[in-house]
Parts: sequence; structure tokens; C-alpha cells
Amino acid sequence: MNAEKKPSGRLKFKVLATDSDSLARACRFETDHGIVETPIFMPVGTHGVVKTLTPAELDDCDAQIILGNTYHLYLRPGLEVIEAAGGLHRFNSWEKPILTDSGGFQVFSLSHLGKITDDDITFRSHIDGSQHMLSPEISMEIQNSLGSDIIMAFDECTPFPCSFEAARQSLLRTNGWEQRSKNHFDKLKSRYGHRQFLFGIVQGSVYEDLRAQSVESLANLDFDGYAIGGLAVGEPKEKMFDMISYISPMLPPDRPHYLMGVGKPEDIIQAIERGIDMFDCVLPTRNARNGTLYTWRGRIILKQSQYRTDFTPPDENCDCYTCRNFSRAYLRHLYMNGEMTGLRLNTLHNIHFFLELTAKARRAILDGNFTEWKNEFFKFYPIEDDHWEVNTVRREERRKKHLEENEY
Repeated sequence: MNAEKKPSGRLKFKVLATDSDSLARACRFETDHGIVETPIFMPVGTHGVVKTLTPAELDDCDAQIILGNTYHLYLRPGLEVIEAAGGLHRFNSWEKPILTDSGGFQVFSLSHLGKITDDDITFRSHIDGSQHMLSPEISMEIQNSLGSDIIMAFDECTPFPCSFEAARQSLLRTNGWEQRSKNHFDKLKSRYGHRQFLFGIVQGSVYEDLRAQSVESLANLDFDGYAIGGLAVGEPKEKMFDMISYISPMLPPDRPHYLMGVGKPEDIIQAIERGIDMFDCVLPTRNARNGTLYTWRGRIILKQSQYRTDFTPPDENCDCYTCRNFSRAYLRHLYMNGEMTGLRLNTLHNIHFFLELTAKARRAILDGNFTEWKNEFFKFYPIEDDHWEVNTVRREERRKKHLEENEY
């Protein structure tokens, strides 16, 4: 499709209500593919699909926006295929908003395949070993070709642990990359006739001084929204929430706030009360395939023998297709036999739960009873006491598992 003049206009964003006891807020923003009401969970569609689910099933779960993965879609099927299809929305038949990441996190996850300089990143494909290059400009071009509604600036994600000096050097690189992302994004024309919006990403590891510098640099660039990156990468849970509590109040209040890669239901609610609007994580889909269901009375591990003759619904308080039609015993049977239908039914329920979770949090904020609702929720999803030592071997094992599953 021929490039068109870039539609103009800032992302329309409005705060509708705030919680009196915390930073929790209910907001709304508009894209050309639809309105997104926050707080919102965004299912992850790494390869242009939320694993095992169709767009119609996502729509039935009231999904408002999904993610696509720049790195993976660039490698396969390739931009020429998606451009010929008319963009990612037409390619995967998803008519609502799409957010694409920048590719920066994949560089972190697959660092053994690449080389990073201040100018760009060279890496070898995990598929066939072919060599490629990513830079802020290339990332913007790829995301422009995909046609996503929200584009993420190119950044570098630091590991944990990370020394102050290493984090400082990484942040200097990221600041330059995000400036280049903004400059190049502003030059791009629309390929498919709809507006695209650019979010900046706050980095700086677990160092408050660096995080503050990052926020100041990004605010001066006037992005359409602001994400917090570089967390949930191995740091203790307490440290993660210390960082969110520190960063969130500094973010421009008239823009969306997005916490990348988080997380567990209890983590999402804690982040909402700290002022976060948007979330993504592979947890509901990955754990569904591993036989874990999230219900309003806690988690269910289907392989446990207690569910062998349990003919009650997975969650009596859920109205998803899975809970309306099937029992725990049946889902356990499917899981124990490796049946694909079981993976689909589990995923359908978990995605429904995560979307209903953020919808109920939003309703509680609007109704002015978020604190009461939150405290009731934590009875079944208690906040973890996560004071544990970082284990480098386990972290590397998780990274390799991510590569094997091709889902980030």
C-alpha cells in the first residue's frame, strides 16, 4: 500500500476517576482502531496471535488491545508478507488496537546472539542464524510497516543484578536511542491510513537517580505515553514495587502509564494502586498451557489429583465459555492427555480472568471503593513475601526457556 500523509493529532487521553487512598485511576484513550479503557490487561500475541485463541474468542473476552512482537514478526513471516496483506490488523483479522514492542527486550533475552553498540545492534536470527541489524530508525520502520497503533521507542533492557556504572552507561545509550526513535517516528508517513502513537520507555535498573534522569529525558521528548521497562527481570519483588512507587508519580499525569511484562494478578493490582494503567504478560497463556488456572478464589493446578473427580466449574464466579460448559475434572483429563482442546479452554479462561480482573479494578475505582475491593481480592491472592536471593543459573534457564518457546 502506498504511504499516505501521516494523520496528525496527539493521543486523546482522559483521566475519568482517581482513588482517594492511592494513585489508582480509571482512564480512557482513543486510537483509530478503537477506545481503550484502563486499567487494562493486554494479551500477548508474539507472532501475531494470542496462542491457541482466535480474534473472535479474544473479542468475547472483551479484549481491547493486544500486543505484537517486532522482533519475531520481522523475522517471520517478514515485513514483505505483512505489508502485502495490508498491515498486521488485516493479516491477523484483529480490528481493535495493537501495540508492538521495539525489539529491545528480545535483544536482552537473546543477548548471546547479538552485539550492542551505541549506534545499533547486530544479531543472528534464532531461527536460521542469518545476521540482522536493529537500530532506533529500523525499529521505527518495522513498526510502521506492521501498522500497530502504539509503537514503542527503541531501548536497552538491563539485567539484574546490574552495577550502577553499567546501568548508567546503558541509560545513556537508551536516552540517545529514544531521541533517535522520536526523531525518526516524526518523519514517517502512515502506510495504512490510521494514526500511530509513540511511547517512551523509562529505564535505569534499580537506581532511583538513573530512573529520575530517564523520566526527565523522556518528558522533554513529549511522548504520547510512558512505559516502565527493565523490571520483572530477576530483582526481588519488593525492589520492583519500590521502583514503581518511585517512578510512577513522576510520569506525566496526562499520558498513559504502562508497566511492561507484569505480571501475576496480585502484582497487577499492586501496580494499579501505584498509578499504572496498562499491563502485558505471557503468564495467563503460558500457565494455561502448563495446567494452571486463575480463579476468583485463587489458583488451580489441574494436575493435582484432587480434581480427578471434581465436576464443578473451574470458577463458579466466571461466565467464560470454559466455565459455563466444562468441569475441573474434564479439564484435568484433557491436560493429563496432552489434548490441544484443553490448552485452548485453559487459555480462554485465563485471558478472560485477567481482562475481568482489570475491568473490575476499573469499576471499583469509578465507584469509589477500590481499597475495599482490593483488600477482598488479596484474601485469595496474598501479596508474596519475596525476599529471595537472585540465582544466576535459574535466570539463565528462564532466558533459554523463553527462546525455546518463542514467546516474550
